[in-house]
Order: sequence, then structure tokens, then C-alpha cells
Amino acid sequence: MQSISAIALVVPEYDAAIDFYVRVMGFDLTENVDQGHKRWVRVTPKGGQGASLILAKAEGKQQASAVGDQAGGRVFLFLETDDFDRDHANMLAAGVVFEEAPRDEPYGKVAVWNDPFGNRWDLLQRM
Repeated sequence: MQSISAIALVVPEYDAAIDFYVRVMGFDLTENVDQGHKRWVRVTPKGGQGASLILAKAEGKQQASAVGDQAGGRVFLFLETDDFDRDHANMLAAGVVFEEAPRDEPYGKVAVWNDPFGNRWDLLQRM
């Protein structure tokens, strides 16, 4: 059996990313280890289901240019929920910016939102 346990997300700096994902989104800070030359920072959505994000501070021009554009402008990450309306309302109240109103698709209820670093996400509740 295999699974994807984590995805590296390039961010401009650690503390702003931790603040957003933990304070605003309610993710758990599951690891924050200073390795001297870098930190190993893992955040995990509440409930611990699915992959975690490894917040990776951009180093150099190439990585800095990838912040917010790791998928070439496409939706890159998918936050699945068991209660779309609850999480959508909580995210709006916390200041999360949605690109669109919620919509129903054959696979579920969805809306695209943006983190403060330019990454496009889906908030998704499957049918």
C-alpha cells in the first residue's frame, strides 16, 4: 500500500505561512524543527486525514518565482470537507478570499479560493 503523505508548498517565509495555515485555516502545526540551515515545517488539516503540507521557504530567485505559481495558475491544492457550508462560512469570516460563489458539480460542491501567497485551492465536499 502507498499514499502521498505530504506535499511541499513553497512559501516566501515560514512564520507568515504558519500564521495563515494555523491561525486562519485552523490546521495543526504538526512539526516545526529548526535544522540550522532550514526548518522542517509540517501543517495538517484538522482531523489529520490525507496529506500534510511541508511549508518550504523559497531559496533563490527560481524558487521565489514559483511562490503562488507552482501549478502554472491552475488550482493546485484541494481541501476536502465534510461540511462545505460550515467551512466556507468560517473561511469567509476569517478573511479568506474566494474567487467565486460555491457551485454544484457532478462530483460535489466546490469553490475556488486563494491563500495569501497566490496558490489557488478548491474547497470541496464530495457528493
